[in-house]
Order: sequence, then structure tokens, then C-alpha cells
Amino acid sequence: QVAAWASASRPSARSDPPGAMGDAALDQLIFKKTEGNKRGIPEAIFIENVEEMCKEREPTEVVGRLQDLHSKYQYMQSSLTAQRSSLKTKLPDIVSALDVVQHLVEKKEEAAESTYTYQLAENIWSKATAAPSDTVCLWLGANCMLEYKLDEAIELLRTNESNARTTLKSLEEDMAFLRDQITTTEVNIARTHNFGVKQRQAAKAKEASKS
Repeated sequence: QVAAWASASRPSARSDPPGAMGDAALDQLIFKKTEGNKRGIPEAIFIENVEEMCKEREPTEVVGRLQDLHSKYQYMQSSLTAQRSSLKTKLPDIVSALDVVQHLVEKKEEAAESTYTYQLAENIWSKATAAPSDTVCLWLGANCMLEYKLDEAIELLRTNESNARTTLKSLEEDMAFLRDQITTTEVNIARTHNFGVKQRQAAKAKEASKS
């Protein structure tokens, strides 16, 4: 799964420079599989010795692979950010719905009618009187509404709230891990690029001294 993630946008065919190692070998040096990560996010490896890595491959090749990895990290970061934003929007609605159902349970125990203010249209509110009820209708999304017993509705909403909070916590942890990988990859890109620049400058100086 990790290999597939890392090679999702890799060209179908490529010709490596003579003496250069394949992408698979290079991938093993810049990222590794992380155990226990449900989303399959690979861990970026900090390149300790850039000069040693570039002995058998061009710095531009390494930078290219690192930039490819960085792009995938950024894509996943935007996806996780969207998921987190959606959950943060839904969670207050779940909590609000749970409060309403618990209020209905209390009113049922009192066996008395209650007066409610509800939104009839935009900027238009009205009042209605409702008798105690054993059921409540919940929106499930996609224009779908189902009727539940009050105890069933409370159980469903509590489960949804618990799942939402668990998922939100997991997303926060994954995003924190992802930020670390992006930082490591950016540092690797900068160090490898700078090494390539110095290498080319040295080559030019050598050629100039010959002439």
C-alpha cells in the first residue's frame, strides 16, 4: 500500500542515467512504511549524508523524487484538512440534536405540553405547542429523515458523537505526523538542491581552471 501511494503519479516508463539506481531503491532511502498508521502515511527519512546518497545518482534525480513525495504529502494534508473541517461542522449539530432529544425525554416525564419557537423561513420564526411524544425524527443526510424512539435516538446520537470525536482525534494526530514529514522532506529537498548547486559550481570552476 505504501509503495502504491508513493508511485501513484510516477510515469509509466522512464530511463535512468547510466549507473543510476532505480526509483524503488531511492524510495527506500527517502521514506519508510510506518507500523500502526491506518492511513498508510509513510515516514520521511532524514538524509544524514547527502554527498553519500548522490555518489550513485544525480542530485536532480533525488530532488525530483523528494518533490514528488512532498506533493503527495501536501495532497494528503489537504484531504485530511477537509475531513477535519467537515467533522468540526457536524459535531456541534450532533451535540445540539442530542440536547434536544434529552429535553424531549424530560418533557415526556413531566407529561405536559411545551411551547417551542422554530424557524419557519429565513428570518421568520413562529411558535408551536407540542404534546409529549415517544418518538422523534432525525435528519440522516441526503434529504433523508427517519423516526426513532427517544431512547433509540439518544443511543444513535451518542454513538455518532463518540465516533466523531474519535475520528477527529485521529485526524489531528495524523495531521501532526504529516506536518513533521513535510518539514523533513522540505529540509531534504533544500540540502540536496544546495549540494547539487555546489557540485555544479565546482565542476565549472574545474573546467575554467583547465582552460
